[in-house]
Amino acid sequence: MAVDYAVIVVYLAGMLAMGWWGMRRAKSKAEFLVAGRRLGPWMYSGTMAAIVLGGASTIGGVGLGYQYGLSGAWMVLTIGLGLLALSVFFSARIARLKVYTVSEMLDLRYGGRAGIISGVVMWAYTLMLAVTSTIAYATIFDVLFDVNRTVAIVLGGAIVVAYSTLGGMWSITLTDMVQFVVKTIGVLLLLLPIAVVKAGGFGEMKAQLPTEYFDPLGIGGETIFTYVLIYTFGMLIGQDIWQRVFTARSDRTARWGGTVAGTYCLVYAIAGAVIGTAAKVMYPNLASADAAFATIVKDELPVGVRGLVLAAALAAVMSTSSGALIACATVANNDIWSRLRGAVVRSGGGDGDGDEPHDEVRGNRAFILIMGIAVILIAIALNDVVQALTVAYNLLVGGLLVPILGGLLWRRGTAAGALSAVCVGGVAVVGLMAYYGILANQPIYYGLLSSLAVYVVVSLATPPTDAAVLAAWRERVAGRGAPDPEPATT
Repeated sequence: MAVDYAVIVVYLAGMLAMGWWGMRRAKSKAEFLVAGRRLGPWMYSGTMAAIVLGGASTIGGVGLGYQYGLSGAWMVLTIGLGLLALSVFFSARIARLKVYTVSEMLDLRYGGRAGIISGVVMWAYTLMLAVTSTIAYATIFDVLFDVNRTVAIVLGGAIVVAYSTLGGMWSITLTDMVQFVVKTIGVLLLLLPIAVVKAGGFGEMKAQLPTEYFDPLGIGGETIFTYVLIYTFGMLIGQDIWQRVFTARSDRTARWGGTVAGTYCLVYAIAGAVIGTAAKVMYPNLASADAAFATIVKDELPVGVRGLVLAAALAAVMSTSSGALIACATVANNDIWSRLRGAVVRSGGGDGDGDEPHDEVRGNRAFILIMGIAVILIAIALNDVVQALTVAYNLLVGGLLVPILGGLLWRRGTAAGALSAVCVGGVAVVGLMAYYGILANQPIYYGLLSSLAVYVVVSLATPPTDAAVLAAWRERVAGRGAPDPEPATT
């Protein structure tokens, strides 16, 4: 394992070096949070693919392939479809807004009254996403170094927190590009063909496994529909995804770069399912389907290649973890803390002085560090990852999908309708999860329907959004009236 260890150590050291380099570039709020809105198509595509294809898509995708065969690809396929829908239909408008958070978009569209509640919901989602990604380090480092769960979480989490805190989005962008390349080589070019060959080829796989393993819909229509609701729609509205859209240099970059990333996700989904299916032939009696990835890597790959593929798994987890962490910190600082501090100033409790650009960088850096420490501590204490992630996505989609898409698509939507939809949808999914169970499908079904009904009824029952607010919104969506880019400061 010495060669494998060397590969991993070099990879981790490279991540920290990228963080240090990013710190030298991130001199303004825009540079720190959205990479100066300067990413071209190649970097944008790679980083977008990296953030959406995390540990769940890699280790979990192979596990679903082990359990269900080729239809196990559906979870990651719906992620790719969501990214394609976002890129084709919405990304250009989102990029032109020149904001930093989803809640800022809601404030622009509805007149400044929807932000803090939506910010709390988005913060809870990004926090849980970061926590569940951080927990995945335990699986990978256990295979690598045979360390206990807590040490693995602290080791992996500390590296991500370090490079994210140092350089913000520039560091995360650079590390994500490396992670994208490592995942492509490790999973698609090495693990996929090796797994198929070791399983005896597709002919032997078909001969050894039941026919339902090769049924594209074998996982079940209801499961696929639920994946669409949670993951496809989740891709449309998540702060972690939007924050990457904000980094695009132009509308064209956001649209076409995202389309390339979405297509890559579809290929990655099929690859994971095929690897899992091959693992089922080689190891038919694993105690856990999620152990399929680590088992096939540990037992079937040659020295050196094994280290690279484990680095690919580590890359998948780190890219999602760092993206969720900066999203969580951005929402906590810009949508919650800044608004609460502003309320205190307006009530006479502060001096009202604004921060200078370098102070904003320092403040956002402090929030990443604080949120990162919180994520590591919660990850150590938390056991059920699937339930935590389900709660996060149910709250996100049930509470925020309707007001966000309604704001983008329906001019008659009002602030009262948006706030009602957030509150009713959020409360509905929480109550229904308590009644039906966290992993049940009904909470997201009924939560979305209640959110939609309330949004439409309340919007129609209340006065239309002020014409001046809508006019300013249309100017921003058209790419006019946006604030000038912040100058870099030293």
